Amino acid sequence: MDKKKLQSPAVTVADVARHAHVSKSTAARVLGGYGVTSEKVRERVQASAKSLKYRANELARSMTTGKSKTIGVVVGDIENSFFGIAVRSITDVANASGFNVILTNSDENFDVEREAVNVLVGKQVDGLIIAPANRYQTAHLENLKSLNCAMVLFDREVPSLEVDTVVSDDFESASKATEQFIEAGHRRLAFVTETLESGMDENGELLIPTSSVGRRISGFLSACRAGGIPQEDSIIVLNADPDRGLSASISKVLDQADRPTAMLASDSHVALKIFKQAKRRDIDMPSDLSLIAFHNADWTEVTNPTITVIDQPVAEMGRWCAEQLIKRIEGVTEPPLRHVMKMQMIDRQSVETAK
Repeated sequence: MDKKKLQSPAVTVADVARHAHVSKSTAARVLGGYGVTSEKVRERVQASAKSLKYRANELARSMTTGKSKTIGVVVGDIENSFFGIAVRSITDVANASGFNVILTNSDENFDVEREAVNVLVGKQVDGLIIAPANRYQTAHLENLKSLNCAMVLFDREVPSLEVDTVVSDDFESASKATEQFIEAGHRRLAFVTETLESGMDENGELLIPTSSVGRRISGFLSACRAGGIPQEDSIIVLNADPDRGLSASISKVLDQADRPTAMLASDSHVALKIFKQAKRRDIDMPSDLSLIAFHNADWTEVTNPTITVIDQPVAEMGRWCAEQLIKRIEGVTEPPLRHVMKMQMIDRQSVETAK
């Protein structure tokens, strides 16, 4: 039996200092990125660290500087390309500024999100970027503020929380897409979202936990009212059965004799489910069913027909979040910003004049 090789002891700051012929405190300043040293000494210490294959003790560094150089990111569904693109931009900006990123997935579940936030705070991240799953349950976010933890909200705002937030022009873009349907002669329309049914408020308005989806529904309904579409023909399709999923709700609507002739999908995952269910029923698209989707996912360009989309500047939104969070971590104290980015309609083949 081969004997297991013992691991070599970790190279310490003292080892690097001896190799570079400098004091331990000087080596610590160079390796920790703080204090003042000459260019010549800095190069010598860095060369010694590389030669010895020195790796920083992040725990010790954080105790010295008070910073962990890590950012926590909580998104709804990492399988959704929307979040994947955003996380890539966040990571690129963070890495360029010397930060590492810890990514967690909430599955659009408040309890999971709250636990993820607690874990990240426990790991002493310097700040958090969060896509809140529920705008009505925010105690954990309020607690972050009380802890003076830097925080930026991505894509979804919480009106009661005064923190930096980046969103898209959801209301306006949903309104324009709906107007396009109406101008094409469609009189029975549906907005489809993965959001679970959550009841109504005292005014009879739907309680939509995800603020971006809520703004899109509001834009859809506003355009329907302005276009003279009756309330019963302005349909909101929610995920009514979590066990069976949204496809069951879509199937129910498409199986109706007076099914909608146009659908607006809250994201590309929803649009793909609509597309699949329509194909299974031999519903011709776009002659029998027009479709517009939020988010320009890759698949929307290769289907037959190709899908008209509302393209969100996802990479730019992620970049803004990371840059703003790093500013806060570094001590910028300007009032909280609400940054709105405009989306762009990309017309393809999935919208046609109603029969």
